[in-house]
Amino acid sequence: MKEENKTLGISSFRWWICSLLFFATTVNYLDRQVLSLTYEEFIKPLFHWTDAEYGTVTGFFSLFYAVCCLFAGKFVDWIGVKRGYVLAIIVWSAGACLHAATGWMTARFTGLASVEALRGLEAGSNIALAVSTTSVYLFMFCRGVLALGESGNFPAAIKVTAEYFPRKDRAFATTIFNAGASVGALVAPLTIPTLAVRYGWEMAFIIIGGLGFVWVFFWVFLYDKPEKSKRVNAAELAYIHQDDAEEPAAVNPDAEQKPIPILECLKYRQTWALIMGKFISDCVWWFFLFWAPSYFDTQFGAKATSTTGKLLLITLYLICSVLSIFGGYVPKFYVERKGMHPFDARMRSMLWFAMFPLLAILAQPCGAWFNSPWWPAILIGLAAAGHSAWAANVYSLVGDLFPKSTIATLTGMCSLAGGISTMALQKIAGNLFTYAEQAGNAFRFLGFEGKPAGYFIIFCYCGLAYLLSWVIMKALVPVYKPVRK
Repeated sequence: MKEENKTLGISSFRWWICSLLFFATTVNYLDRQVLSLTYEEFIKPLFHWTDAEYGTVTGFFSLFYAVCCLFAGKFVDWIGVKRGYVLAIIVWSAGACLHAATGWMTARFTGLASVEALRGLEAGSNIALAVSTTSVYLFMFCRGVLALGESGNFPAAIKVTAEYFPRKDRAFATTIFNAGASVGALVAPLTIPTLAVRYGWEMAFIIIGGLGFVWVFFWVFLYDKPEKSKRVNAAELAYIHQDDAEEPAAVNPDAEQKPIPILECLKYRQTWALIMGKFISDCVWWFFLFWAPSYFDTQFGAKATSTTGKLLLITLYLICSVLSIFGGYVPKFYVERKGMHPFDARMRSMLWFAMFPLLAILAQPCGAWFNSPWWPAILIGLAAAGHSAWAANVYSLVGDLFPKSTIATLTGMCSLAGGISTMALQKIAGNLFTYAEQAGNAFRFLGFEGKPAGYFIIFCYCGLAYLLSWVIMKALVPVYKPVRK
């Protein structure tokens, strides 16, 4: 980046835009994490949930989010990223804040006098069952509103990245803004449990949810297409459009191509390569994100509000945040230092990144052998770093293989695929953990019994998912062959 800015007179506004995308993604993931960090100590005892019910709520969010992503991509392509991003973050921030009302609404719907009356109910009673069922549906509604808004984040961000960066820099820019996912997950245990303890779990949702409204101001003030932005000079605009020889329609921004229809996209092997790359691997990240706090609590007694619990989650996501940055630099290195084509550089890099999640398979055994949660935290952090680097490059492949006019649409389709698999894994994990816990030592897997055996099964899938994804993607698109309409 420093070498680029040595060019006489070139501005660097594209990196300011990238920072806005980073902060939006950080807020996006903070809003998602409030539930997982308040589940074991606040939500679960108050609403009498089981892991299966928690899996239902997180699974619904993942599926609804994915379905919304499919249409969000088309919506962003149609309305434009400036207005589309504003609408998205306003909706998801409102949805995040709405969670705070679920306790009050559950009490009203079940005829109880107050929110505190929910906690004192006898476990297994009819009224407790009514409370858990009612609250699950209310949380699903709130998660649905959150998902509707959040579905616009990645389609819009990927489209902005394609607008503001040449092909060789997109993975690096995508990795930077996608690091907001890891940073959001890193900041979450530092802030959310403290807010929940000090002000109540409801205020944790409201305070974190309100951050999105602040971001809107900066986006409206700063963003314009590079051709129209007063902050992008001619030298930077030329740098941004250095790939235009391969995409003639982009030379004239007023003559953009029409997006390729969704059904027509399904005719291309490139589409299926991207879909499979997300379908097999996306669910791994969401499993870590939604279940890590519960895992450390139930398996090692490290509650999210305790110092140890916070440090474990911070360690996990700090490793992920720091190492994931290299995910965008590696293909850039192959292009600039080794002279490789961006597509070949990306695929080779992704093979390296697919190796990191294999460490997740060792998380459960190491935790048991050393009787410590720190080994799982470190190993899961390394696996999550591999995912972040992988995901950034899959998103960048969309811009490599399809015209700019269809990037948001393809991103939405890929997100739908990832959401379907995430919903499946969330439901499988929730039901598996509930069953394994009830079965106790009657449920065994490779030397583990009960709930630890359930976690080990899921960790094994998480470790192998990325290599399987890479093999399928390489088989579908063995050499660079972009779709041009």
